[in-house]
Amino acid sequence: MGFLAIDIGNTRLKWAHYDAARPGATLLAQGVEFLDHIDRLAEGPWAELPQPDCMLGCVVAGDAVRRRAEEQLGERFDFTPRWVVPGLTEAGLVNGYDHPTRLGADRWVAMIGARHRMLAQGPARPMVVVLIGTAVTVEAVDVSGKFLGGLILPGHGIMLRALESGTAGLHVPTGEVCEFPTNTSDALTSGGTYAIAGAVDRMVQHVRAHCGAEPARYMTGGAGWKMAPSMASEFELVDSLIMDGLLTIAQQRALPPA
Repeated sequence: MGFLAIDIGNTRLKWAHYDAARPGATLLAQGVEFLDHIDRLAEGPWAELPQPDCMLGCVVAGDAVRRRAEEQLGERFDFTPRWVVPGLTEAGLVNGYDHPTRLGADRWVAMIGARHRMLAQGPARPMVVVLIGTAVTVEAVDVSGKFLGGLILPGHGIMLRALESGTAGLHVPTGEVCEFPTNTSDALTSGGTYAIAGAVDRMVQHVRAHCGAEPARYMTGGAGWKMAPSMASEFELVDSLIMDGLLTIAQQRALPPA
């Protein structure tokens, strides 16, 4: 029974089982697996999961990882997996990318989830949607739902590893974010955090100037809770933004049983 949503990122696979394919559906079960452990899903976390009526997922990790996930789905469930491929329009959002199908599926789905959430909270507004993961993306959407464009920059871990590999004698321990770092660990952690925060703040300024209105601001991703306190403006932290987008798309498409 129900609906299975899957989000395959660059580091982890996240899944959620709902009682229906619609926003606001009741969450019945959920889990997270690192990509190295995908092959245990059918006999592990999914072993006692009831057969869903349908599923929808987004994947950015590449075809090889997607196929491994499909093998696990095939072992455990009786349906053909469906994956989101960004198009020209979907669920009230218009894709302004030069090549719409090349937009990352997670970015597209997160924007759809954010717009549905924003409209449920009040009147339409422009938006800035931030995904904090292995990479960081910062998306701009106008009041009509058109995706204006977005930024991609390295996540905090990639920045630190690049510094470690490119700077002689520099090792990267975990530090704290502070205004005036006085040791290398804090300097590295603060520098990476404020670099991301600065890019996000610049996009907020761009959207405010372009749209002539204050944008709604949403943040999601595994490291979002670390970034939110360092932002120049307040962001609503929504862990389930991609899952919310998958539920919205599933309802809009009126997905039949797979």
